[in-house]
Amino acid sequence: MENVLLELKNINQSFVKAGGSPLKVLDNVNLSLKQGEIVGLLGKSGSGKSTLLRIIAGLITPTEGTVTLHEHVSPGSGLDIAMVFQTFALFPWLTVLENVELGLDALGVADQETRKRALAAIDLIGMDGYESAYPRELSGGMKQRVGFARALVVNPEVLLMDEPFSALDVLTAETLKTDFLELWNERKIPLKSVLLVTHNIEEAVLMSDRILVFASNPGRIVTEIRVGMPYPRDRQAPAFRLMVEQIYTLMTSGMQKKEYDITTRQAGISMYEKLPRVSPNQIAGIIEALVAAPYHGHADLPELDQALGLGTEDVLHIVEVLRILRFADVGGGDINLTIAGKAFADSDTQKRKQIFAELLMQNVPLAAYIYRVLQDRPGGSAPRVRFLIQLEDHMTEQEATEALTAVTSWGRYAELFAYNDNTETYSLENPTA
Repeated sequence: MENVLLELKNINQSFVKAGGSPLKVLDNVNLSLKQGEIVGLLGKSGSGKSTLLRIIAGLITPTEGTVTLHEHVSPGSGLDIAMVFQTFALFPWLTVLENVELGLDALGVADQETRKRALAAIDLIGMDGYESAYPRELSGGMKQRVGFARALVVNPEVLLMDEPFSALDVLTAETLKTDFLELWNERKIPLKSVLLVTHNIEEAVLMSDRILVFASNPGRIVTEIRVGMPYPRDRQAPAFRLMVEQIYTLMTSGMQKKEYDITTRQAGISMYEKLPRVSPNQIAGIIEALVAAPYHGHADLPELDQALGLGTEDVLHIVEVLRILRFADVGGGDINLTIAGKAFADSDTQKRKQIFAELLMQNVPLAAYIYRVLQDRPGGSAPRVRFLIQLEDHMTEQEATEALTAVTSWGRYAELFAYNDNTETYSLENPTA
């Protein structure tokens, strides 16, 4: 392919779960990066995007498939590919200068050249004057700038960015995005291609030339979107808003045979379904916002996202739970409260708990299962580990923990069962009922 710099062919990745059975994380992923483009990999956290980046960087060997850079298999020399992490990953006992120099030291670059290139990189990303500062003295945005300098100082051809702005406050993130795009578009940084992992739709549209939508369970690319808007991009421009709307529609409506997993659920879900950790307060808050003006029970998801200021992934997680519990219907980038959702909004606290309990028992098998087990056991109690071990036979340890934590929160709110965190034990709210 013309100008193809990096290519992934038929990447599959499986890990062994605690019980010894395989868990497929990536399924037949194929993608290419061309010179001079930023490609956004858009999907929810936990979908396998970060695993894919680590395969590209040579940190993980795929179960199947190949990664080629300049037609050479398995890059990862450190000279060709660099990565910027979400959590900064700076060494706290090293100064800014020493953190940036570290990569060059590992490559055996001469001391004088190392110092020269590190100072230039620090100046480039706007941290001149902080060379002797330690990470504890820096804000989150400043730490991430050091992370960028450390990645850029080795003069990589490909930069992998693993949600590099998600740990920053909104204003800091926007400033850093703007500065990075300015350096990129003015060719002030020696990069040929960028792969940006993100769960933020607007961020993907703002920064990317192409967007690859990534689905979960297992991770896979379901579609490619070419952005085609010149830089700098105006978030309020009709073309920008239209593309955000289209991607929201895609991510909440499914895609024929390969659906994005937020709204592909049928009448019921499995007891071993991944569940977002969304609190009852968040659920109630969204329902109350939706029932009030200007929405009156119906909202456009991109507009709701902007109005609430929660972030794309948080909104999608809450919307997913509303759909699971049948508080709302989702489709075409829109959300509509159901009769149950409107009834919940109009009810007092006790009635809300009753509605929540009924929908939880009907639509979340794990909650119903915990309740039935407690009813069948003498004394109406059971240890948390009893359910966790069963879930881990079908899910990863993290997925099992998150699902059980979510259902515990919902069950307690609905007063289906109680949970003692000190003894890690579930019990019926009213064992004699």
